[in-house]
Amino acid sequence: MMSEETGQLVVVYDDPSDQQSLSLDETGSTEESPDETRLSLDSSNDAIPYIGQRFPTHDSAYEFYSEFAKRCGFSIRRHRTEGKDGIGKGLTRRYFVCHRAGNTPIKTPTENKPQRNRKSSRCGCQAYMRISKTMELGPPEWRITGFANHHNHELLEPNQVRFLPAYRTISEIDKARIVMYAKSGISVQQMMRLMELEKGVEPGYLPFTEKDVRNLLQSFRKLDHEEESIDLLRMCRNIKEKDPNFKFEYVIDSNNRLENIAWSYASSIQAYEIFGDAVVFDTTHRLTAFDLPLGIWVGINNYGMPCFLSCVLLREENLRSFAWALKVFIGFMNGKAPQTILTDQNVCLKDAIAVELPTTKHALCIWMIVAKFPSWFNAVLGDRYNEWKSEFCRLYNLESIEDFELGWRDMENSFGLHTNRHIANLYCLRSLWALPFLRSHFFAGMTTIGQSKTINAFIQRFLSAQTRLVQFIEQVAVGVDFRDQAGEQQTMQQNLQNISLKTGAPMESHAATILTPFAFSKLQEQLVLAAHYATFQMDDGFLVRHHTKVEGGRKVYWVPREGIISCSCHQFEFSGILCRHALRVLSTVNCFQIPDSYLPVRWRRISMHSAKLLQNTTNDHAEKIQLLQSLVSTLVTESAKSQERLDIATEQVSLLLSRVREHPTSLPGSRDVSSLHRNL
Repeated sequence: MMSEETGQLVVVYDDPSDQQSLSLDETGSTEESPDETRLSLDSSNDAIPYIGQRFPTHDSAYEFYSEFAKRCGFSIRRHRTEGKDGIGKGLTRRYFVCHRAGNTPIKTPTENKPQRNRKSSRCGCQAYMRISKTMELGPPEWRITGFANHHNHELLEPNQVRFLPAYRTISEIDKARIVMYAKSGISVQQMMRLMELEKGVEPGYLPFTEKDVRNLLQSFRKLDHEEESIDLLRMCRNIKEKDPNFKFEYVIDSNNRLENIAWSYASSIQAYEIFGDAVVFDTTHRLTAFDLPLGIWVGINNYGMPCFLSCVLLREENLRSFAWALKVFIGFMNGKAPQTILTDQNVCLKDAIAVELPTTKHALCIWMIVAKFPSWFNAVLGDRYNEWKSEFCRLYNLESIEDFELGWRDMENSFGLHTNRHIANLYCLRSLWALPFLRSHFFAGMTTIGQSKTINAFIQRFLSAQTRLVQFIEQVAVGVDFRDQAGEQQTMQQNLQNISLKTGAPMESHAATILTPFAFSKLQEQLVLAAHYATFQMDDGFLVRHHTKVEGGRKVYWVPREGIISCSCHQFEFSGILCRHALRVLSTVNCFQIPDSYLPVRWRRISMHSAKLLQNTTNDHAEKIQLLQSLVSTLVTESAKSQERLDIATEQVSLLLSRVREHPTSLPGSRDVSSLHRNL
């Protein structure tokens, strides 16, 4: 023990918050005695710390305790250093504690810098090891003089403890490879997959995480962002001069540096007019070479193809930045908010959407969640990972909330995941990703696995090469133009496809002339299935169920006077395509055409100009335009079946167009009508 006569005791805390939040009770730990010290000098280097155990340096003692902690299921940190205030005195004691020791004090927010007060893992654990410096036997050495291994929390399993920050390390070789990958434009997620393959480890088994890689890249940034920002703004202004419909907004901070920038193109704004009902805001990517968060807005057009809407670069991923990004996007789109928005799981973005888009339904992209499963559950579940993933997908696709709740509890019991933090977090957010909670909202089919892969591949085109910021914006512009051209080609290819009718029902042939091939294929699937369902008329509607079932079914309400039909499965509200149950009822009541309101404009065989015109014209005039559009679509389909038909159609349409142009344009909105004809 130290005496006041030899000098004043100096205590230094490695973490200042420990001074008030952690008090080690020395009387409650194992203390050294002279007898134990003499015995320990003859003992071998055991795996468990013991009083009197000696180490040449305090660092070697720390490494020993760290290895012991890793085997037990926790990590440690340096807590307190004690020494004498006097010449030649130096350090005399060191304390190492469990990583969950102490209690983090609540931060007091200031006016200029609000604090997030994130949840802390500290819970007041009293496990520790104390070492003291001695020179009794000659050269200085460190001995264990206090040790307690009693924890007030659960210890982690071996396959979980490696994820603690203390045990996540990136070797110098791996650092070099990460920098090389970053310079070549590879995303962090792709880096992780490549290094897993190189090392021959399962997903999630690298000794570091994506966050560690991002932090590393942050520390290696050596680019002159101020010069890049000047070039970037100059380029946007040049584009604006050439194309007045190009839009961009930016924010300069107090140091005159570019903080955020967003931009959109004329074609994207036009697409949003019709297809902006459901959008994806993907913020999972970064410009790797600059470590800048990147947000890309994507929609789905009437042919089921992704369409670029806008792009934003942010310096920080915080509430203020996301709120700015949302405001600017809505400004680009003339103040029109989407009905639904799909995003990644981000607390700041979630809060920003709640404030800036209060009428928009927010949901989480299921494919972004599933992409994290290997790192979350592969190590935890081992051989049962694939079995669990199949069960998760089954729960995700359920229709009933009650069935989901029961199934989720069964899944937790079956796989022993009651205490898993990822499972707990997913359950808390279930109303944002599970389909039973989302079916009454329109998502344009973007929640399906197939469509998610299409959207992800679309976004990857813009991330294929990353060098300078200016070149990235050029790349996006080229990508948008290419997608517009490719979209037109795919649209023509779809329209030239021979549509095969499968049911012979008048509803099917009628829908085939109005809907795009993509949308019609979805409706046709439901029409084919409708034949397998029976209907039972009730006082307030119809009960529809599969002919092999004697219980259950869906409730369908039909109001013939208004032409309104609805089903308890909510498929039309969810996808814009009538379900088999509603179609079966329409057939039962001798309805030979699907009511016009259930053939949405966003799924029809019309261009964006035509669709916009339909939204702004009177009902009578709009019906005639729809009829003409159907005739032209049928004409193209029939003419494409042979060269002779195509020649006749081309000749006759040219003559008809000449005759039409001889007549005056006297109808209201005639400029738009002529524009419509040019786009038919």
